[in-house]
Amino acid sequence: MQFSESWLRQYVNPSLDSNALGHAMTMAGLEVEEQHSVAPPFTKIVVAQILSAEQHPDADRLRVCKVDAGTGQELQIVCGAPNARAGIKIPCAMVGAELPPAETGGKPFMIKVGKLRGVESQGMLCSGRELGLGDDHEGILELPADAPVGEDIRQYLNLDDQIFVIKLTPNKADCLSLMGMAREVSAITVAALCAPKWTPPAISIEDKRKVTVENTELCGRFAGRIIRGVNPQAKTPDWIIQRLCNAGQRSISPLVDLSNYVMLEMGQPTHVFDIDKLQGDITVRWAKAGEKLELLNGQTVTLQGPDSAGKLQDAGVVADLSGPVALAGIMGGNHCAVSDDTKNIYVEAAYWLPSAIQGRARRFNFSTDAAHRFERGVDPQNTVNCLEYLSALIIEVCGGQAGPVDDQVLNIPERKPVKMRLTRAEKVIGIPLTQEVVADVFKRLGFEFKQEGDAFVVTPPSYRFDIEIEEDLIEEVARMYGFENIPDVPPVSSLKMSAKAEAKRGVHLLRQRLALQGYQEAVNFGFTDLESEQRLAAATEKDLIAVLNPIASQYGVMRSNLWGGLLGNLKSNLNRGAGRVRLFETGRVFKRDASVQEEAGKVAGFHQPQQVGGLAYGSFVPEQWASADRAVDFFDVKGDLERVLDPLHFTTEAAVHPALHPGRSARIQLVTSTGKQNIGWIGELHPGLQQAYELPQAPVLFEMDLEAVRNLGIPQPEELSKFPAVQRDLAVVVKQSVSAQVLLDAMNAKKQNFVKAIELFDEFKPKAGSSSMADDEKSLAFRVTLLNPQETLQDAQIEAVMTALLSSLEKNCAARLR
Repeated sequence: MQFSESWLRQYVNPSLDSNALGHAMTMAGLEVEEQHSVAPPFTKIVVAQILSAEQHPDADRLRVCKVDAGTGQELQIVCGAPNARAGIKIPCAMVGAELPPAETGGKPFMIKVGKLRGVESQGMLCSGRELGLGDDHEGILELPADAPVGEDIRQYLNLDDQIFVIKLTPNKADCLSLMGMAREVSAITVAALCAPKWTPPAISIEDKRKVTVENTELCGRFAGRIIRGVNPQAKTPDWIIQRLCNAGQRSISPLVDLSNYVMLEMGQPTHVFDIDKLQGDITVRWAKAGEKLELLNGQTVTLQGPDSAGKLQDAGVVADLSGPVALAGIMGGNHCAVSDDTKNIYVEAAYWLPSAIQGRARRFNFSTDAAHRFERGVDPQNTVNCLEYLSALIIEVCGGQAGPVDDQVLNIPERKPVKMRLTRAEKVIGIPLTQEVVADVFKRLGFEFKQEGDAFVVTPPSYRFDIEIEEDLIEEVARMYGFENIPDVPPVSSLKMSAKAEAKRGVHLLRQRLALQGYQEAVNFGFTDLESEQRLAAATEKDLIAVLNPIASQYGVMRSNLWGGLLGNLKSNLNRGAGRVRLFETGRVFKRDASVQEEAGKVAGFHQPQQVGGLAYGSFVPEQWASADRAVDFFDVKGDLERVLDPLHFTTEAAVHPALHPGRSARIQLVTSTGKQNIGWIGELHPGLQQAYELPQAPVLFEMDLEAVRNLGIPQPEELSKFPAVQRDLAVVVKQSVSAQVLLDAMNAKKQNFVKAIELFDEFKPKAGSSSMADDEKSLAFRVTLLNPQETLQDAQIEAVMTALLSSLEKNCAARLR
């Protein structure tokens, strides 16, 4: 919201200077985002009159002007403006004047006596841009004929007037007008409020246009009147143009200017139709599918009508017999716009329900001042009052004869009383309050209230859509009390040092270890696009968790894994020339689970576990001379995870995942004292997805349950043995379809005494017909480390253990000793 201080002080004039007024508004929740004078600083520029303007003897585009600047002697000034002519009054920069820095590259520019093409110039005639009054520099700024010669231009044009730019929160729709701001300033400063006064126009014709409101959930009140015989080419008063300019609006035509002026001053958007272009009666309704409308901004929109369920409507329209002529509460149509030929008009003011306007303008990729106000709430009780005000201004400026007001009150929201307890307000704000203080606040705000013990029952005014619950009233008390008057009281509580959980490692340690392995952390939204989610999770429509109000189409569903975001990060890095990429992310994923009940941190029906995921792409090590270049593979990433998760031990088991390459994917199984626990997946990206993401090489992906890999258990100390360990090798022959992990599991399940470690150190697969083994067999060699911490192991003990391990392999894995 932008306005000038002089405009505000016409209706409320507190005994505060400009800076104090701005501070008071900010401390009451109306943040002054910007405050500046109408024009930047400059000196010695006065009102002057051109007495004569003759052609320069040596330049076609220059004129030599004789100027009266009120000094008692004529000044000779050379000017290149095409509109320089005798008789007009203009701003004149005297010798020694300093022009605004913005016009001279950031440095003040001083006017001196100089020569232009051999003719002396004793000053400068200024354009609006040179004074900081807009971008017009096609000619010098022409002033009214009654401007007093010699008067300082800053004083004459009131250029020291302050412009306030207020950053309003969405709930403060009542302050989207000059009167709303004046009402607030009056309440803040306890200064008297003077409402604008006018005389409603006399009804001199009986013409009316029938209006039918078909949908009351769209329009709650509709008022309009006919005015005949207007002059659209009349001149908008300078004071209105100046106020519009100070509010950031440009002058267009008198009818449009007056409509905008009433909106800015009263907060009620209105619209003026050329009634001679309307065909038949007016209808207010929801749009029908396929209807088209050319708007005032030149854009043609195609309306969609209701959704498939018939509930959500596309947009409301004002229509005649030929179709829509305006988008309800957003923008008028070009077909019935007023022009220089307009003679008869229909002036409309309406209350459009906020729910019927919210989000509609954004669908058409633009926003308007009207939509901005209607979607937040406009006072429905002020509709006819503003229509009368606009009618009076139109007749005063453009003339005409006014017909009666046709006012239809259909669906006005009821303002329900809100109760505020004094004790609750004291607890929330943190200051002692009395009933007298609170009653004074509500009186200043113009709230109707009654007291019930220590509670206040308040009926909000029609223009306060933001007063609905007790906390809203408490906020009003805090605002009027003054946020800066609330003392800063630091919280007092006993501090207790929390013991570090020994059995669980922090997420930061895992992130640090991944970073040490060369992975860089990515942070992505918890939302993803529908296509990626269906690709990576093979999810059905039933499984997807749709976002009710997505910020963009590519964030339409909640992610069930971390890979979608990471693959998007990978694609972005490859597009920027990266050849080797390592990425990881920790975050929540979202899955449906009917067993989840509502409790702290959980939402019923949804499981939200924390995961850690990542990918590796490109060569297995950075390019160097000591190692041959090859692509990163499954085992490289598995090795990275082993180093990251140490001292936890995990295994991998071949399995199929819809997002991973069949035969190159596996489950990650955490080995615990109670068995194996599935905690995630690892593998190459599926070839189909590699093609869909247009990747030259398949990255290796992994994802694990974060909570599972954080649990380490309490470390158990062991005494160092004084006796030497013994190592024995065990080589067996098995079918090639049997994995080494199966053999390791079989030997570990035997739980033999003295066995400290079993490691695979060799694999041999024979060539066809060149060995005693069959073509479908292979040899696996294991190194078994044995240790007895109490005494030196004897050969008999060692042989018994090795025999038991071999027996287990022969029985469970059909192995034979090589």
